[in-house]
Amino acid sequence: MAAQDKTINLAILGCGTVGCGVYNLVERQRDNFVKKIGCQIEIKKMLVFDPKTEPEGVDPAILTTDFQEILSDKGIDIVVELMDDAHPAKEYLLQAITVGKHVVTANKDVIAIYGEELFRAAASNNVEVKFEAAVAGGIPVIASLAKSLAGNDIEEVIGIINGTTNYILTTMAEEGLDYAEAVMEALGSGKTEIDPTEDIEGLDAAKKCAILASVAFRSWVTADDVMKVGISRITSADIHYAKEMGYVIKLLTVAKESDGEIVASVYPALIPGNHPLASVNHYHNAVYVHSDAAGEIMLYGHGSGKLSAASAVLGDVMEVAENIQKGVDSHSREFCYRKLQFKSQSEISNQFFLRLKVEDKPGVLAAVANVFGVNHVSIKQLLQKSLGSNEAELMIVTEKVREQNFRDALGVLAEMDRIRDVSNVIRVHGLK
Repeated sequence: MAAQDKTINLAILGCGTVGCGVYNLVERQRDNFVKKIGCQIEIKKMLVFDPKTEPEGVDPAILTTDFQEILSDKGIDIVVELMDDAHPAKEYLLQAITVGKHVVTANKDVIAIYGEELFRAAASNNVEVKFEAAVAGGIPVIASLAKSLAGNDIEEVIGIINGTTNYILTTMAEEGLDYAEAVMEALGSGKTEIDPTEDIEGLDAAKKCAILASVAFRSWVTADDVMKVGISRITSADIHYAKEMGYVIKLLTVAKESDGEIVASVYPALIPGNHPLASVNHYHNAVYVHSDAAGEIMLYGHGSGKLSAASAVLGDVMEVAENIQKGVDSHSREFCYRKLQFKSQSEISNQFFLRLKVEDKPGVLAAVANVFGVNHVSIKQLLQKSLGSNEAELMIVTEKVREQNFRDALGVLAEMDRIRDVSNVIRVHGLK
């Protein structure tokens, strides 16, 4: 069969924003597939859940409400899963794998929770699992970590990978809004979900962090393994004082590997204004990688949107299709071949930003410094502002300190009569 006569057939599960985006991209690229990968790509079926659904621009003849129709069709080579939740997406993917169909998914929930199970099934059935669009939309983060940087030992992956929280924090910084006002602005302009809890509490970013850590360190990390803190306690005062001290505040995903132990965390952090991630604003995403051979690399772009996510999905589809066309045995082998331990949060070292309201009297600063000294906490920066009525505000950035030592010091400060309020504690992520 000539290459131009070879057709790889897809079924798409889900007809939402990304599903329709993939359909549109396939139509747009139709004349280029043979030139790019040596074969044609066709969408044979699209699964919809409401029989009345007729996605705009999609050929009604390919729509079906019956997944078994897709599963039993031997002519369908690749199942592309673009559903919102883990279930029944996970079950559909496993069934497709079991009957020998390759799968491509954009579902972060499935990979972050059930990735190990899916990859083991794929290895047993000699098929591929691809998931580039599960993290950072159209930015080729997964391929970069898994392939382009495969010759490196990756030390750390830091990301801004939730567009909603980045938009909220950017709006607070640029417009001087407080947290609640920025959330309402985002809701009013349609920039976030009606219920933004998944985003603002760090749950969405934690799933993506788990995926990045798994790929970077080749050891399975699930969403439950990720320590998460959201942005709901960040105030305009924090952002104002952080800027005065030379920092911006971002919600970071941080995955590190050292001495056979993994740290995977999501938290708001102060980062220096000259850090490459400091200029990543609004809905843009970025992933910053430290590796031993390639050094420091940052990948930047749109993290969401119909065509950016669809671009990543179609890239995965084209790679699988090309391998099928060439007869390449590229099934998903045991993807994570290591079993690393997780480091206890209390043993991790970080810098911290601490905002305190204190009595504006002589000796208070010395008392705070004494508590820090006893607990082996060193002060890097200090900013003091008078609030009037014998009250002042202290903003302190520490040197890197073991988290347990900092928590011990914080416990003592919270009990001191001279400390009126521990207003906020935020981690600080500096340049290496």
